[in-house]
Amino acid sequence: MEFAIAKDNFLKALQRVQGIVENRKTMPILSNVLIDARQQRIDIIATDLEVGMKSSYPADVSREGKITVSAKKLYEIIKELPEAEISFSTKENDWIVLRCGKAQFNLVGLSPEEFPFFPAVNDSNFLRLNGALMREMVEMTSFAICHDETKYNLNGIFIKAIEQDSGSLLRMVATDGHRLSMAERQIPKVNSTHLLNGVIFPKKGIFELKRLTEDDGEIQLSFLDNSSVLKKDDTLVLMRLVDGYFPDYTRVLPTDNDKVVTVNREDFMHSLRRMAILSSEKFKGIVMELKNGVMEISASNPDLGEASETLEVEYSGPDLSVRFNARYLIDVLSVIDEDRVDMELKDELSPALLKPHQGAGFISVIMPMRV
Repeated sequence: MEFAIAKDNFLKALQRVQGIVENRKTMPILSNVLIDARQQRIDIIATDLEVGMKSSYPADVSREGKITVSAKKLYEIIKELPEAEISFSTKENDWIVLRCGKAQFNLVGLSPEEFPFFPAVNDSNFLRLNGALMREMVEMTSFAICHDETKYNLNGIFIKAIEQDSGSLLRMVATDGHRLSMAERQIPKVNSTHLLNGVIFPKKGIFELKRLTEDDGEIQLSFLDNSSVLKKDDTLVLMRLVDGYFPDYTRVLPTDNDKVVTVNREDFMHSLRRMAILSSEKFKGIVMELKNGVMEISASNPDLGEASETLEVEYSGPDLSVRFNARYLIDVLSVIDEDRVDMELKDELSPALLKPHQGAGFISVIMPMRV
């Protein structure tokens, strides 16, 4: 194979796949990218068998062919090359010759025959979704994804479409057992049985979805056996769905929290950040004491000292003292874009529910800390 390509295009292509290539050396071929040159374009393909990506870029192809090469090393080389056209060609025994300006590299490649198969996708089956909407929903839920690998069915975001007369409601839910976050948005009518039944997108796939939606635009979604396919422009992301049942999250949504606190979001968040400085490094525990019209937040650490701060709030219930992990509260407040938030409580041992004061479509449930 032989082609010439602009440095910027080649660098962008290799940069996009760095987060996907497998670095654990379980299969050497997975740390490589597959470069497929044909019809004045090159396809750059990377996979770790859980998430795969295929992107197409324009190139001047003089001889078609395929080769695989170390994704990391090739990226590092291209990054340091001068701003000029790059010539890429292969020789016998899978050797690669790379030329740019007066620089030349001879690299060892691996046979493309060893690279995992990347399936063809039928364009007619895609559901079209607003990229900004998807990014917003992922931001509102991804912070609550569980990072304990033994709880594999929680290592991602549960995505489900709920049928309605006016269209469909897309719901995303994530939980790590200590907190739960749920976002909902209206989307066009959905006929996909995968979405209507509910699927779990893996953590690594969610990260790639966020990167795809960094630039506003349409995202196309489809399903292929036990995988989901995301498409934007000339980029395809294939992710294997988490094989497991997501727990019945509706059972942990509080329905009888009768004590409601309304507080300014910015004041609440900055106060929590200040108090968390003196809380335990591991648990970030703070105490929240509620009285008529007042919330006092305090933290103490035998090694550092203690601190407290009083906020004016809308609250007229009985006195209540609850202990929370400050980081969990801060994570929720960071993704709400309304000026005021509601915090619904029952007692010091029951989960709290946080949501925007007026806006619908987002709730978060946080378990209190036991003393």
